[in-house]
Amino acid sequence: MDWDKLRIFHAVADAGSLTHAGETLHLSQSAVSRQVRALEDSLDATLFHRHARGLILTEQGELLFEATRAMTKRLDAASARIRDSEDEVFGELRVTTTTGFGTLWLAPRLPQLYEKYPDLNVELMLEERVLDLPMREADVAIRMKEPSQADLIRKRLMSVEMRLYASADYLKSRGTPQTLEDIANHRLICQNPNAPQVAVSAALVQNLMGYSPKSTLTVNNYFGVLQGVINNLGIGILPDYVTHDFPDLVRVLPELENTEVPVFLAYPEELRHSRRIAAFRDFVQDEIIARRRAERSLEVQK
Repeated sequence: MDWDKLRIFHAVADAGSLTHAGETLHLSQSAVSRQVRALEDSLDATLFHRHARGLILTEQGELLFEATRAMTKRLDAASARIRDSEDEVFGELRVTTTTGFGTLWLAPRLPQLYEKYPDLNVELMLEERVLDLPMREADVAIRMKEPSQADLIRKRLMSVEMRLYASADYLKSRGTPQTLEDIANHRLICQNPNAPQVAVSAALVQNLMGYSPKSTLTVNNYFGVLQGVINNLGIGILPDYVTHDFPDLVRVLPELENTEVPVFLAYPEELRHSRRIAAFRDFVQDEIIARRRAERSLEVQK
């Protein structure tokens, strides 16, 4: 099977349009169309349903697209390993993590990474869905539970506790709860208990809901919860790492116990020798060590 035709088919299937695929490949629409028709003739199969708004894959086209997508990911992996054989750290690094951790912890610290490796191009993929690292949907992941996928190198980075926080202005106007029962007099800001999240966090939300808060604001990520808290909307359930960059937050009901949530870094076995991965891993570890030192220093000052 002609790889060049497969490459063009893959671009068309990915774009859903002959015109857009041609722009990506720097080919005319007619040239792209001829290659697709030649591939269909060689396979004796129709790969696309054609209509006014674009192209839709047929069942046979879906099968072929799945195969070319896997081939493309393998080629990307091989290309990455070749690039990483160089002495310098450069090129694209796709990092996936949750929206909360990515926006509240990771992104604010990236200047230190870019300062050391200015030619590195980081693509942050922030979502609660667990991406398939062996299939190269991302290069490296930071997750709030140990990854279960096979063929991954994984390292536990730290532990996170979920706690209650509010702004000083909110507590001044509404009062500080002294017991869990006092939650009934406040607005609770939290992740939606039905949203994808760590079971420990969901259990804490369900527990507090049992005390019938006066009203609620539910958000599908912790960045939104934080925005609600710092804008004086109520008491929020947030990970403890936010206190480093938002020291004015006031912890509420500090005696409330919550199981620690482990944070893991993981990447595919085939990227074990990647200089980009090593650079990112070391950067994250250094930032965690710096965080711990800052916390210890703050405790001594208190």
